[in-house]
Amino acid sequence: MHTLIVGAHGYLGSAAADRLMALGHQVVELVRPGNERPEGRYERRIGDLSDPDSLSAAVTPDIDAVINLATPTGDADTDAAAVAALTDPLRGTGRPFVYTSGIWVLGATGASTADEDAPTDPIPIVGYRPDIERQVLATADDGVRAGVVRPGIVHGRGGGIPALLVDLARKHKAPVVVGDPAVRWPMVHVDDLADLFAKVVEQAPAGTVWHGVSQSAVPVRELATAAGEAAGVSGEPRVWPLDEARAELGTQFADALALDQSVSGEQAQGRLGWRPRHPDAVADLRAGSYR
Repeated sequence: MHTLIVGAHGYLGSAAADRLMALGHQVVELVRPGNERPEGRYERRIGDLSDPDSLSAAVTPDIDAVINLATPTGDADTDAAAVAALTDPLRGTGRPFVYTSGIWVLGATGASTADEDAPTDPIPIVGYRPDIERQVLATADDGVRAGVVRPGIVHGRGGGIPALLVDLARKHKAPVVVGDPAVRWPMVHVDDLADLFAKVVEQAPAGTVWHGVSQSAVPVRELATAAGEAAGVSGEPRVWPLDEARAELGTQFADALALDQSVSGEQAQGRLGWRPRHPDAVADLRAGSYR
C-alpha cells in the first residue's frame, strides 16, 4: 500500500513507519509547512492539522491508506475538522483510515477488565476523544474502511511514559509512584503496537475498534521499581502525593498517571492474528531499552 502517515516521525509513528516499510508498504509522511528536511526516508506531502484544505490535498488518489498518529491538538473542533479533511477523499473508495485514540477514554475500570465493547468514560485529558472516535467510525457508512486503535501505555525504544518513570527515579533518587501504589497500567511494546497498526490497515473490517494492549494490568509499583533500576537507584517505591505531582506535571496528566485500569487486547489477537513478541514492560525497563 501507498500509506500516508500523519505523525511519521513521532515515537509511535516512526515505529509504525518502520513496520509498514518492512512489510512492503510505501510510506508517505505528512510534514508541516516549513519543516521540510533536505533528505528523508519517505515521500512527503505538506499539510498541517490546523489547515483542513492542506490535509485533503495530501490524500490524493494514489494514497491507498491513511493512518493518523499525530498528537491531538487539544482543541476538539480542530481535531474534528482534521479527521473530516483526511477522510473526505476516502469516502466511497473502501480505502482504510486508522485513527489513534487511547485506553484513557475508558476511565477507571475497577475490578473488571475492559474490552472494546466497554462504554467510554474518559478522564479530562482525553475528554473529547470519544466524540472523535465516533466521527471516525461513522465514516464506515460512507465507504471508508475506518478503524480506531486504542494503545495502552507504550514502552520500548527507551521512550514513552516509562522514560518519565526513569527520569523521576533519577530526580527523586528513589522509584516513584504517582498517587497510589495499587494502580495498574495496561502496557504494550511500541514495536508490537506498530505491528497491530499494520494489521488493522491491511485486514480490519470497517467500523471497528481495537485495543493495542499486550499486558492488561501491570502494577505500577513493579514498573517504578524496574525504572529505578534503570536509573541506578533502588529501594521501595516512593509515593508521590497527587497534589505535588499535579503541581509539577499538570493536573490532567498527573491524574492520568494515577488512573487504575485493566484492559484486554485479546480481540486483536483472536481476530487479526496479532502476536506481541517483544519484552514485557518490566523486563524492558529493568534490562532492555531503558538501561
